[in-house]
Amino acid sequence: MSPLAKALSDRSARVGVVGLGYVGLPLATAFADSGFDVLGFEVDATKVEAINSGTSYIPDIPTEEVARLVGLERLSATTNFSRLAECDAISVCVPTPLRKTRDPDLTYIVKATEEIARHLRPGQLIVLESTTYPGTTVEIVAPTLSSAGLEIGREVHLAFSPERIDPGNEQFTVTNTPKIIGGMTSECNVVAQLLYESIVNTVITVSSPTAAEMVKLLENTFRAVNIGLVNEVAIIADKLGLDVWEIIEAAASKPFGFMPFYPGPGLGGHCIPIDPHYLSWKLRTLNYRTRFIELADDINNSMPDYVVSKVSAALNDSAKPIRGSKLLILGVAYKRDITDWRESPAVPIIRALQERGALVSYQDDYVEGLPLGSHGAGDRLCSVELDYEAMGEYDGVVIVTDHRYFDVTAILANAQCVVDTRNLTGQQGREDPKVVKL
Repeated sequence: MSPLAKALSDRSARVGVVGLGYVGLPLATAFADSGFDVLGFEVDATKVEAINSGTSYIPDIPTEEVARLVGLERLSATTNFSRLAECDAISVCVPTPLRKTRDPDLTYIVKATEEIARHLRPGQLIVLESTTYPGTTVEIVAPTLSSAGLEIGREVHLAFSPERIDPGNEQFTVTNTPKIIGGMTSECNVVAQLLYESIVNTVITVSSPTAAEMVKLLENTFRAVNIGLVNEVAIIADKLGLDVWEIIEAAASKPFGFMPFYPGPGLGGHCIPIDPHYLSWKLRTLNYRTRFIELADDINNSMPDYVVSKVSAALNDSAKPIRGSKLLILGVAYKRDITDWRESPAVPIIRALQERGALVSYQDDYVEGLPLGSHGAGDRLCSVELDYEAMGEYDGVVIVTDHRYFDVTAILANAQCVVDTRNLTGQQGREDPKVVKL
């Protein structure tokens, strides 16, 4: 057994996690909880200060857990990337956004890899977790690390292991969500498996980093395409005078050959609206057009406008124009019970309503302020107080995110008109003429 393998097996290795966001912090706390000494790396000094003071800024990770691990001296954070040399295993969990041209932006991966290469030493394991296009680890990360003069697979080890963090999911966590690993060599797979078996119940190895990268893109493309399908079904059902939620509920009773997906106001978050574009971009370089992905993207991107059309129709039924109407958006996070508003469909919905002259407010206890410009810039709205009686003062209430704390009965009792894009009102909404479903 190599010294690295032994250190990973007996938890004497120091683990570094680069990027302490929605993916990195849960991973860092899981490693620390399993007995490793964990050092987190961040360019954001406020996050480093929070961690070192025992405070969590991620809802899925309680502050008490961070404080406990910091108190046990198993978890700390730094902005000093020269300390990467102290780590035996390093997991890279940095953002991978799209450029305005919808092409991959690998800036964060490149910068992190260059820092690691600058401080690389024999006996280290590097694992990229950031979602990216197939070939990134082999074509970008490996050559950069090799420039340090160490042989991958013998002196240092490299693998790709896609993150599978689902913010707000209380059922599936880091521990009980199977982990995929694709190493550059069989020995890379062995040591990467040793690392992740310390925190994950099931570890699955594949033939290469590129295969592991493709696994992640297949997972999220599968969701994006099927959500696109059911969003179109929602439009079809509406044109046929049918309730799409009733249709899906009935179809889901089939115990085989069907998996329910649900329509909504549009895709949100950092994964599903973005990841399929990595695959599309890669295939364009190979002169192939990913038609399913592009069609699903067209449908999903059209949903905010479809929601606005439903709002307009609902107001029209009450002889009211959008211009000058007071509207309240309920929920702006991209999904239920989380603070993340990245790529939230609430933003284009609010912008479109404002452009049509509506007076728009929003309520979301999880999102105190919402930037309405691209990439977090531009005008900013702040959440209003949740006051069910005051909902009657609005010409319409639009449910964009189905947070559990919303009281459906109180909403229906006070609102003049409700456009429900998430089926939050359920059976009550079906029976209430003031409710317009997606």
